[in-house]
Amino acid sequence: MKLKNVTGKITRNQFIYNYRRMWPYVKPYWFRALMSVLLAIPVGSLDAVIALSLKPYMDLVMVEKSIQTAWYIPLAIILFTTIQGGLTYATAYLNTWVGAKITNLLKFDLYQKMLAFETDFFNKRNSGDVIFMFNNNADMACAGLLNNLKTFVQKLFTAISLIGVLFYTSWQLALVCVTVLVVALLPMTSVRRKLNAIMGKSIQADSALLTTYNESFAGNKTIISYNLEECQKEKFNCVLDNVFKLRIKMLQRTRWITPVMHVILSFGIGLAIWFGSYLIISGTITAGAFVSFLTALIMLYTPMKSLGNNFNSVVMAFMAIERVFDILNTTPGIIDRPGARDFDGKMSTITFKDLWFEYVPNVPVLKDINLTARRGETIALVGNSGGGKSTLVGRLPRFYDVTRGAILFDDTDIRDFTLKSLRHHIGVVFQDNFLFSGTIRENIMLGNENATEQELANAVKMAYLDDFIGTLKDGLDTQIGERGILLSGGQKQRVAIARAFLKNAPILILDEATSALDNKAEAVVQKAIENLMHDKTVFVIAHRLSTIRNASKIVVINHGEIVECGTHDELITIENGAYKSLYDMQFKKQGAPA
Repeated sequence: MKLKNVTGKITRNQFIYNYRRMWPYVKPYWFRALMSVLLAIPVGSLDAVIALSLKPYMDLVMVEKSIQTAWYIPLAIILFTTIQGGLTYATAYLNTWVGAKITNLLKFDLYQKMLAFETDFFNKRNSGDVIFMFNNNADMACAGLLNNLKTFVQKLFTAISLIGVLFYTSWQLALVCVTVLVVALLPMTSVRRKLNAIMGKSIQADSALLTTYNESFAGNKTIISYNLEECQKEKFNCVLDNVFKLRIKMLQRTRWITPVMHVILSFGIGLAIWFGSYLIISGTITAGAFVSFLTALIMLYTPMKSLGNNFNSVVMAFMAIERVFDILNTTPGIIDRPGARDFDGKMSTITFKDLWFEYVPNVPVLKDINLTARRGETIALVGNSGGGKSTLVGRLPRFYDVTRGAILFDDTDIRDFTLKSLRHHIGVVFQDNFLFSGTIRENIMLGNENATEQELANAVKMAYLDDFIGTLKDGLDTQIGERGILLSGGQKQRVAIARAFLKNAPILILDEATSALDNKAEAVVQKAIENLMHDKTVFVIAHRLSTIRNASKIVVINHGEIVECGTHDELITIENGAYKSLYDMQFKKQGAPA
C-alpha cells in the first residue's frame, strides 16, 4: 500500500471529486454553514455605506453649507456600523462552531482509517508523519478553509458594493480603477504552482519537528543516562533551522504577491486623483462625488492589498483537503478478501505450508517454512537472534501477509477469514506490551469489555497480580501513566497476561514475554504464563530454554529456515545439533543441571 504524492498536481475530475467528498461532513451542519457565509454578505456590503454617504454630506455641508438637511448622515453611519458589528460577531461564531464540528468529523474518519492500516504502514513512518497526516491536515483543511472562505465572501461583497459606489459616482473613473484592480489580481494565478514546489518539503520538516518532540519524551531516560542533552539540542536545532529555511522559501515564493498588488493598486489611486481632478475642473462630477469615489476606492483597494495572503491560505487549505482524501481513499495493504467468513475459533491443526516472506522484495526473511501444530500443543520457537521467529508467529494475526505459501486452519487459508474474527481468537503477549494511559482495570478489561467482576478477579489472580493490587490504595483503579510508566517491567507483563486471560483466545502467542525481566520477576511471570497456556494452542518464543523443555514441539529457526524440529529429548541427543548447542551454551557452561 502506498500513498500518492499528495502535494502534486491533480486532474480536474479529482478536484471535483475531492470537494464532493466534503459534502457529507458539511451536510449535518449545512444550515449554520450557509448562514455563516450569507451573513458575511451584509458585513461586506455595509462597508459601502460610509463611502456612499460622503457624497450627499460633502455636497450639502461642504458645498451648499446646509447642515440642517445632513443631520441624518452621521446617525445612519453609526446605525449601519452597529448592525455590521453584530453581524460580524454572529458570522465569526457560526464559522468557528461549524469549522470545529466538521474538523472533528474529519478527524474521526481519519483516525478510523489510521486504525485500519497494517503494521507495515506505521513501521515505514515516523510518529510526526502520522500525527501530521491524521491530525494537522484536518485542521488545515477545515479551519483554514472556512475562516478564509468567510473572509473571501466578506471581501467579495465589500468589493461588489464599493464598485457599485464607484460606478454610481463616476463610471469613467470606475472603469480605470477596476481595470487596475483586475491587473493587480493576476499574480494570484501562480500561487498554487509555487506552493506545490515547496509544500511537500515543508510538511516533512514539520513532521520531523513533531517526531523529535515525541522521541525526546519517550526516550528521556536514555537521554539522561547517556548525557545526550547536547546531542539532542544540536539535532533539534538542525530541525528548527530546516523548518526556518523552508518557511523563508515559502514566503519568498508567495508573499511577494501582496507588495506587488500594493504597488499596482497605488497606480490606480494615482490615476483616480489625476483623472478625477480633470473631471472636477471640467464640471463632469462634483467635489462631493469625487470624495465619495476616492473614499470608496481606498476602502476597496485596502483589503485587496492583503487578499494575496488570504488566497495563499485558501490554496494551502485546498491542498490539505486533497491530502486528507488521498489518505481516506487509500486501501490498506491487509484487508478482508471478498467473501471472507468469520472464524469461530475451532480448528484441529494450524499448518504453515511452503511459507515464504519478504519485507523487501527479493530478500526473503522466511524461506520455505513447513510446520504443523495440533490443537492444544505448545510449539516453542528458538534460534539465533534475527532468525525469523517473531516474523513467523506475526503472520498468524496477519500483522503482515505471507509473500508465498499459506497458513491454514485445517484446510482453510487464514486469509479467507475476516480479520476481526481471526484476531479475536488469537491472544498475544509481547516482550514489551503496550499499556494505555488510564487505570489497571481499564487496561485489563481491554481483553474483554463485557467481563464480569468475577472474571476480572480470576484473571488478576491467575496473573499473580492480586498481591500487588492489594498494596495499592486505589487497587485496580490505580492510574498507571502513559505507556504504564508507573509500573515495573514485571508488573506490566502481568497486566498484559491478565488482559490475555480475559480474552481467553484459543490460540496464544508468547513473543519472548519474559526476556526483559530479572530472575525474580521472571519466575512470577512464568507462573502466570503457565496458567495462561492451559488448554490453548500456544506458540512461544523463548530465549531461556528452561521454560520450554516440556513443549510439544521445539522448532529451531536460523536465518529464516527450520533447521531442526522435535521434542527436547529428541533434539538434545543430536550431536552438534543446533538446539543442543544452544542448550549447552545456556546450561552446561554455567554448571547448571541439564
